[in-house]
Amino acid sequence: MTDKDPGAAGLARLAGLIADETRAACLLALLDGRAWTAGELARHAGVAPSTVSEHLGKLVAGGLLTEERQGRHRYVRLADDRVAQLVEDLTAQVAPEAVARRPRSLAAAGAGSAMARGRTCYDHLAGRLGIAVTDALTARGLLRQDTGFALTDAGLAWFDATGIGLARTGRRPLARACLDWTERRPHLAGVAGAALCRHALDAGWCVRIGSGRAVKVTASGARALSELLGVTADALR
Repeated sequence: MTDKDPGAAGLARLAGLIADETRAACLLALLDGRAWTAGELARHAGVAPSTVSEHLGKLVAGGLLTEERQGRHRYVRLADDRVAQLVEDLTAQVAPEAVARRPRSLAAAGAGSAMARGRTCYDHLAGRLGIAVTDALTARGLLRQDTGFALTDAGLAWFDATGIGLARTGRRPLARACLDWTERRPHLAGVAGAALCRHALDAGWCVRIGSGRAVKVTASGARALSELLGVTADALR
């Protein structure tokens, strides 16, 4: 009889945390990078507040979520970008079946189309928008993809010239690939992806649609992306 791998029990516990449809729905909602209340997540998941509170407790205890309280309100968010990467990577493995499922309503179809066109993936841009920006950075020699994602010297200079500060401290990679679950191709994540997304929202290049993860490019954003990166209007549709 061989000794059990010491990591097996931990992996099984982690898989068990995610292997519940309500908890999975909460994790996917929190990929927008914002903090949600238990009530908001209950409405999103279509369950009772008492039910979602129990699930959130398990996710917090398991280290996937963090919580904070303000008065009577309890807010939760993803623990860090590593959890976001885990959720997005797992979603990319099951997305074909989910995408193939016919939307139940016109509103659901519209929401799905908006998510595919452009969205936030925790703290960076995803969907066709994220891919278009990633492709443009690569085509201009600002980003390399041949041996993993890495900003070139020209890319670092571009971020500085554009006024997008990059935090060079900490263990988070400056640039990394994140597999896009709708486009089936990698988009830019890491410090650079997060900084670019934050700048796009702060500068009004993109605005959020409703309370979810979907974003749309504004007219000024389309001009900026065209002037700075050569992104065409067709790539943003």
